[in-house]
Amino acid sequence: MLEELKRQAGLSTTASTTMDNSSIQELQQPLLPSITCDPAPRAETPELGTPFPDAAFVESPRGWQLLLPPLPSVSAGLGEPDTPDLEDTSSCDSDSDYDGGDRLSPLLPHDHLGLAVFSVLCCFWPVGIAAFCLAHKHPSRQQQRQFPSLDDKPQFPGASAEFVDRLEFIQPNVISGIPIYRVMDRQGQILNASEDPHLPQEEVLKLYRSMTLLNTMDRILYESQRQGRISFYMTNYGEEGTHVGSAAALERTDLVFGQYREAGVLMYRDYPLELFMAQCYGNVSDPGKGRQMPVHYGCKERHFVTISSPLATQIPQAVGAAYAAKRANANQIVICYFGEGAASEGDAHAGFNFAATLECPIIFFCRNNGYAISTPTSEQYRGDGIAARGPGYGIMSIRVDGNDVFAVYNATKEARRRAVAENQPFLIEAMTYRIGHHSTSDDSSAYRSVDEVNYWDKQDHPISRLRQYLLSQGWWDEEQEKAWRKQSRRKVMEAFEQAERKPKPNPSLLFSDVYQEMPAQLRRQQEALARHLQTYGEHYPLDHFDK
Repeated sequence: MLEELKRQAGLSTTASTTMDNSSIQELQQPLLPSITCDPAPRAETPELGTPFPDAAFVESPRGWQLLLPPLPSVSAGLGEPDTPDLEDTSSCDSDSDYDGGDRLSPLLPHDHLGLAVFSVLCCFWPVGIAAFCLAHKHPSRQQQRQFPSLDDKPQFPGASAEFVDRLEFIQPNVISGIPIYRVMDRQGQILNASEDPHLPQEEVLKLYRSMTLLNTMDRILYESQRQGRISFYMTNYGEEGTHVGSAAALERTDLVFGQYREAGVLMYRDYPLELFMAQCYGNVSDPGKGRQMPVHYGCKERHFVTISSPLATQIPQAVGAAYAAKRANANQIVICYFGEGAASEGDAHAGFNFAATLECPIIFFCRNNGYAISTPTSEQYRGDGIAARGPGYGIMSIRVDGNDVFAVYNATKEARRRAVAENQPFLIEAMTYRIGHHSTSDDSSAYRSVDEVNYWDKQDHPISRLRQYLLSQGWWDEEQEKAWRKQSRRKVMEAFEQAERKPKPNPSLLFSDVYQEMPAQLRRQQEALARHLQTYGEHYPLDHFDK
């Protein structure tokens, strides 16, 4: 082959021998003048670099952390599996750290045989012949390599692990219970001064007033449903701390995807009581124009996406919104609320995996309240709750005391800061208890005892805990408590009476807000309804509807 190359180049054998030793030495130098070769010989059997960086999980008071070493630069060398040394720019085997003096250099082949072919194709015949000789003198490192011994770290791209020589299945209790982070005990006392968020008095009072106002609204609307005034309702008893504590840690522009038990987030964002009532009554003031079931709130101005009934559909939707915020560099995060029952839906898996792989700035906030309607957690899953699933997806996770509004606040605040700064998802599992029935369609006495409910209502309620903290700080007293309870009830009742007096939306709105131009078949349905009401209108309470 060497003689054929010489013949095609039109060169004599003596012509190739005229290349002195200095020319050969020049060819042995690196292709880029700014990088010099290290004279030290390489080991004959270097270790293969891992295709992905190692991942180590560390448990800290702030939750599980996924620690990743920096990604190495990728060598452009053909058949070069070594991981480049990022600290050593003197290596003659990698050009990946060059800062761009020679525009052609990234295109040049990085082995002698490749240089020979490249030179012949480009009519650099003398260089090609010399490189071909060097290729035979110094066989490819790829051929000299040997596989590492079985004692070395596995090189599979799908996971970072070690080899073992003993057959053993991983036990489900490999994690012996993720600890529950809290700031206050049940008496409202700060346990660790360094974890005290040191919120100003007015902010803590806003937290308390939002929680108690929500509680008052729940009681009145629950009784309203029982009296037949509205069709449906879901209370938030016992979970107020998860709503308000997390909402206080967010920016007002952060987008919220709720499930159906996050009214406290809107309450904290000053959503008017009149609109809460209008939505539950479905009257003319309802932003949804009476089309949704009660408690399916939404508010564009407060960045709260309208709630939909199907479980967990909001999870992948929230991830898409977070990905869009990342692409727009909007300095915004998305928070997605759901219960531990919804985490059993397939949408949860899709959402977690997309968020992790796309590195989306999102907080998954799971309210683990003990029951998925009537299914207790003991029948819902066998693992260690929802937070334990996070590391499996590569998601930072933490478990907090959901009845401790400060613990919820701290965890959400830190997760929000890091989600924006690092563009990665976080999972918060807030441990709490659903004191009320699942909804007005449920009777929880069929599957749990009254004593169980009374324990959480009397012994470990988030409102009671925060009230004790306020009393200990001298920011609240019994007189203020009585006055506020009276005032909050009056405010709710005024909004309630106002909503009840307002008419329902016009029936024609059933056909609007879907198409820009109404299709013919929908227009025919609208005309048919109009004829039906004209003929049989006396059988319908049309006087209750807006004209």
